[in-house]
Amino acid sequence: MTTAPSADDLYAFLSTTRSIRRITDAPVSDEVLNRIMQAAVWAPSGGNRQPWRIIAVRDRTIKERIGRLYSAEWDKYVEYNVSKFEGHPPAVVAQVREAYTGGTRLAETLADVPVLAMFIHDPSALYVTDADLGRHPVVGGASLYPAVQNFLLAARAEGLGGVLTTLVCNRETELRDILKFPTGWGVHAMVPIGYPRGNHGPLTRASMEEMTSIDQWRD
Repeated sequence: MTTAPSADDLYAFLSTTRSIRRITDAPVSDEVLNRIMQAAVWAPSGGNRQPWRIIAVRDRTIKERIGRLYSAEWDKYVEYNVSKFEGHPPAVVAQVREAYTGGTRLAETLADVPVLAMFIHDPSALYVTDADLGRHPVVGGASLYPAVQNFLLAARAEGLGGVLTTLVCNRETELRDILKFPTGWGVHAMVPIGYPRGNHGPLTRASMEEMTSIDQWRD
């Protein structure tokens, strides 16, 4: 008899799916990868259009090319954040830079990660309801990022780890040349996945009380 899914299992995965940047080079089987990608396909999207695709990159040469692009963008990101502490004591600056060590290691070894899941989308299929509000529109992401979260949760359920990254999206032209996706489509996420070095662990987040309210906004 099939055991019904447990809510406890779901909450356990939700509360331990943290960003994993330390990933081994142990292979991920096609069977496992396909289950994870199927979970992404189950995600909702506006009008059920599913205006996205996954390109699962296993080829080392392709990963190396993507890795060079990502590493360059990562270095700029680190320097931007470190520059905010200009004028602080050297020990403080060193501590800030140290906080990015895990990400730097991932950037330098991206080709060793078993799978790079590249999430590609068709902007013309998005109905962006906040495009004219005089601020940066974000609603289009509602048809894109649920699939990424499903992908990460399924990876966690399979014992894998990964991290949602967007820095390389800035290199769309070069990525199109590498991955051969159509003109007009864009990149909205790169998710490296594999078996983690170490364990999945509890998340560090604000309290539920701080992040939510009933009926109206509260400070």
